[in-house]
Amino acid sequence: MYAVIKTGGKQYKVTAGEKYKVEQIPAEVGSEITLDQVLAVGEGESIRIGTPLVEGATVLAKVVSEGRHKKIKIFKMRRRKHYQKRQGHRQNYTELEIVSINA
Repeated sequence: MYAVIKTGGKQYKVTAGEKYKVEQIPAEVGSEITLDQVLAVGEGESIRIGTPLVEGATVLAKVVSEGRHKKIKIFKMRRRKHYQKRQGHRQNYTELEIVSINA
Protein backbone atom coordinates (compact mmCIF):
# COMPACT_ATOMS: atom_id res chain seq x y z
CA MET A 1 0.00 0.00 0.00
CA TYR A 2 1.25 3.47 -0.81
CA ALA A 3 0.07 7.05 -0.41
CA VAL A 4 0.90 10.40 -1.93
CA ILE A 5 1.23 13.02 0.80
CA LYS A 6 1.85 16.74 0.72
CA THR A 7 4.16 18.37 3.27
CA GLY A 8 6.38 21.41 3.08
CA GLY A 9 5.05 22.39 -0.34
CA LYS A 10 6.24 19.12 -1.89
CA GLN A 11 4.58 15.81 -2.67
CA TYR A 12 6.00 12.42 -1.67
CA LYS A 13 4.96 8.88 -2.61
CA VAL A 14 5.37 6.97 0.67
CA THR A 15 5.08 3.35 1.73
CA ALA A 16 5.00 1.85 5.22
CA GLY A 17 8.40 1.07 6.73
CA GLU A 18 10.39 3.47 4.53
CA LYS A 19 12.33 6.57 5.64
CA TYR A 20 12.01 9.95 3.93
CA LYS A 21 13.73 13.32 4.38
CA VAL A 22 11.11 16.06 4.20
CA GLU A 23 11.14 19.79 4.87
CA GLN A 24 11.61 20.63 8.54
CA ILE A 25 8.58 19.90 10.76
CA PRO A 26 8.40 21.33 14.29
CA ALA A 27 8.27 18.02 16.20
CA GLU A 28 10.43 16.28 18.80
CA VAL A 29 12.72 13.43 17.78
CA GLY A 30 11.08 10.12 18.67
CA SER A 31 7.52 11.47 18.61
CA GLU A 32 4.80 10.27 16.26
CA ILE A 33 2.98 12.70 13.99
CA THR A 34 -0.09 12.36 11.80
CA LEU A 35 0.05 13.65 8.24
CA ASP A 36 -3.50 14.36 7.11
CA GLN A 37 -2.87 15.94 3.70
CA VAL A 38 -3.17 12.72 1.70
CA LEU A 39 -3.68 13.30 -2.04
CA ALA A 40 -3.98 9.66 -3.16
CA VAL A 41 -4.01 6.15 -1.69
CA GLY A 42 -3.30 3.05 -3.73
CA GLU A 43 -2.89 -0.67 -3.33
CA GLY A 44 -2.09 -2.87 -6.31
CA GLU A 45 -4.29 -1.88 -9.25
CA SER A 46 -6.83 0.12 -7.22
CA ILE A 47 -6.23 3.79 -6.41
CA ARG A 48 -8.28 6.45 -4.65
CA ILE A 49 -7.55 10.01 -5.74
CA GLY A 50 -8.81 12.90 -3.62
CA THR A 51 -10.38 16.16 -4.75
CA PRO A 52 -8.01 17.60 -3.53
CA LEU A 53 -7.61 15.36 -0.43
CA VAL A 54 -8.77 11.81 0.29
CA GLU A 55 -11.34 12.04 3.06
CA GLY A 56 -10.54 10.04 6.20
CA ALA A 57 -7.06 9.06 5.04
CA THR A 58 -4.07 9.69 7.30
CA VAL A 59 -0.43 8.67 7.42
CA LEU A 60 1.21 7.94 10.78
CA ALA A 61 4.93 8.73 10.87
CA LYS A 62 7.67 8.64 13.50
CA VAL A 63 10.31 11.41 13.65
CA VAL A 64 13.68 9.65 13.39
CA SER A 65 16.08 12.61 13.26
CA GLU A 66 16.60 16.19 12.24
CA GLY A 67 19.54 17.61 10.36
CA ARG A 68 20.82 19.61 7.44
CA HIS A 69 21.37 18.55 3.83
CA LYS A 70 24.70 18.88 2.04
CA LYS A 71 25.76 22.39 1.15
CA ILE A 72 24.84 23.61 -2.30
CA LYS A 73 27.08 26.22 -3.90
CA ILE A 74 25.62 29.20 -5.71
CA PHE A 75 27.89 31.04 -8.14
CA LYS A 76 26.78 34.10 -10.08
CA MET A 77 28.91 35.81 -12.68
CA ARG A 78 28.56 38.48 -15.32
CA ARG A 79 31.13 38.06 -18.02
CA ARG A 80 33.37 41.03 -18.84
CA LYS A 81 31.83 43.07 -15.97
CA HIS A 82 34.20 42.03 -13.17
CA TYR A 83 31.29 40.67 -11.11
CA GLN A 84 31.43 37.35 -9.24
CA LYS A 85 29.34 36.32 -6.26
CA ARG A 86 29.63 33.10 -4.28
CA GLN A 87 27.08 31.86 -1.78
CA GLY A 88 26.23 28.59 -0.03
CA HIS A 89 23.06 27.18 1.47
CA ARG A 90 22.13 24.19 3.66
CA GLN A 91 18.47 23.26 3.96
CA ASN A 92 17.07 21.84 7.21
CA TYR A 93 15.22 18.52 7.06
CA THR A 94 13.26 16.13 9.25
CA GLU A 95 13.68 12.41 8.63
CA LEU A 96 10.41 10.49 8.97
CA GLU A 97 9.78 6.76 9.14
CA ILE A 98 6.31 5.83 7.90
CA VAL A 99 4.60 3.61 10.48
CA SER A 100 1.20 3.04 8.84
CA ILE A 101 -1.18 4.29 6.16
CA ASN A 102 -4.83 4.48 7.21
CA ALA A 103 -7.29 4.81 4.36
